[in-house]
Amino acid sequence: MAKKINVKLIMELRDAGLSRNMIAATRHMSKNSVGDVIHIADQKGITFSDVRGLDEDAVYRMFYPDKFAVETLYAQPDYGYIHQELKRAGVTLKLLWQEYQDRCSADGGIPMGYTKFCLGYSSHTATNRLTNHLEHKPGIVTEVDWSGPTMHYVDTATGELVKVYLFVATLPYSQYSFVEPCLDMKMDSFLRCHIRMYEYFGGVTTRLVCDNLKTGVVSHPREGEIVLTADYEALGGYYMTAIMPAGVRKPKQKASVEGTVGKIATAIIAKLRNETFYSFSDLKSAVYRKLEEFNRQSFQKREGSRYDAFLEEKEYLHALPAVPYEIATWVYGRKVNLDYHVVFEYNRYSCPYQYLHKKVDLKVTDTTVEIYAGTDRIATHTRFPAGRKNQYSTHAQDMPDQFKFSPWDERRIRNWAESIGKYTGEVIGRIFGGVSIKEQGYNPSLAILRLSNKYSEARLEAACEYAIVNGIKRPRYHHLNSILASNQDEIYLEQKNARRKNSAPMGYLRGSSYYGGGSNGQ
Repeated sequence: MAKKINVKLIMELRDAGLSRNMIAATRHMSKNSVGDVIHIADQKGITFSDVRGLDEDAVYRMFYPDKFAVETLYAQPDYGYIHQELKRAGVTLKLLWQEYQDRCSADGGIPMGYTKFCLGYSSHTATNRLTNHLEHKPGIVTEVDWSGPTMHYVDTATGELVKVYLFVATLPYSQYSFVEPCLDMKMDSFLRCHIRMYEYFGGVTTRLVCDNLKTGVVSHPREGEIVLTADYEALGGYYMTAIMPAGVRKPKQKASVEGTVGKIATAIIAKLRNETFYSFSDLKSAVYRKLEEFNRQSFQKREGSRYDAFLEEKEYLHALPAVPYEIATWVYGRKVNLDYHVVFEYNRYSCPYQYLHKKVDLKVTDTTVEIYAGTDRIATHTRFPAGRKNQYSTHAQDMPDQFKFSPWDERRIRNWAESIGKYTGEVIGRIFGGVSIKEQGYNPSLAILRLSNKYSEARLEAACEYAIVNGIKRPRYHHLNSILASNQDEIYLEQKNARRKNSAPMGYLRGSSYYGGGSNGQ
C-alpha cells in the first residue's frame, strides 16, 4: 500500500528507548509520521507489548482504521510484475495501469486511480531498493563515441610517441561500457570497434546512437532523411540494429556515453598515466584490465555494479549473428584475363569462362574474395594470405573443357618463345611446368613475350639468359622487365663477349730467325 506508515516498527523502536527524531533519522521516516504514531499511542494507551504478537497490517488498522478501510478497498497491483514489464520496449506505467483496470473489471475489484497507482509503484521501488530511473530500457540502445583524451606508447624503433585513440561504447540502462584502443579513427578501425563491441556485449541492441562523425554519417539535414556511409549502413543491416545519429550539437541525446568518456578519462587514462608502454598490444592489455575494474566497481548511488546491472540487461539483447561481420573493400572494373582469372594483389582468382574479357567487381574481406558481375556474385574464393604472390585459386567448374575461345594455346606460345631464342623458350617452358592447369601459364607467358615488342627479341633473349644464369628458377615478368629497364642484359652481353675475346687462343708468332734475325743476320 502506498505511503503506509510502519506503525509496529515505530512502536518497537520507541519501546527500545529511541526518541522521535532518532527514529525518523535512522529509518528515513517523516518526523510528523513518527510523532503522529506516538501521539495516537499515548492517546489510546497502546504500548508495544500490546501489539508485539500482531502483524503489521493489524497494527496499522488499530492506529488508522479509516485509512486502512480506504486503502484495502482497492485491488492491489502486482508491483513486482509491473517493475519487470517496464523494462520491455514500449511499455509505460500508463499502459500497465490500463491493463490493471481491465483486470479489476474482469475480477470485480475496485481499481485505484492513476496517481495512486504511480505513488504505489514509487513506494514499492523505494522499499525494495529498486531503480525507478526508467528513461532507458534494457537492450534498446547502445551509445558510441570517440574519447577526446588520448593515450600513447613508445615506438622502440624510433623512440617516438605514437598516439592511441579510444573508442567508447555504453549501454545506457546498465551503464556497462566497452573501450577499444585504436591507432587511427578511420572507417576500417571504426567498424572493427563495433564488431569487437558486440562481441564484448555478447548481443546487439535495437538501436545504436552515434555522433555525426564523417566515417559514419554522410549528411544529417534538419529536415529530410539522414544519409549514412555505405559501410556503416551495411554493418547496421548485418547486425539488424537501427543506426540513429544524435542531433547536430546535441550531446544530451547520447548523454550516457558522454558521461562514460569523462569517467574513462579517470578510470583508465589517468590511472595508467604513470605507466610507459613499449608496444600497442601492451597498452591494449592494460586498457582492458582497467575497463574490467571500471565495470565491476560498485555504483555510488545504487546497488551493485555496472556488471551486475548488465547481467540483468543481457537477456534483453538480440543474439549475435552466427558469423561476425567482415569488413569489405570493393575493387571495381577488373578485367577477366585469357585464363579466366582476375588479378588481385598479384594473385589470381578464377571466375566462369563466359566472362572472358568482361569487367567484374571484387568484394574483398579479410578472408574471402568475391567476384561480381553487376549485382550477381559469380565466384567466391578464400583470400591468399598477405605476402603471397603469383598464386592461383581455380574452381574446376569455371574452366571450359577446351580453350576454344582463346586465340592462344600452349603450342603457339611455345613456338613464339622458341623463335626468339633458346633461353626465352626455356623461361616459357618453366612457367608451363609450374602450373597445374595449362591455361594458368598463358597470361604470365604472354606478358614476357610482349616485352620483345618494347625492347626487341634480342634483348629479351639476353635478359632470359641473364635470369637463368643468375639462378632465378622461374623468371617472371617483373624479373625480366627489371633486367631490361636497368640495361643489365646489355651489360651482361658486353661482359660475356669480353670474356670470350680474352679467352680465345693467340695467333702463331714467328720468331726473329724467320725475319733474318739471330745467326741469319750475320
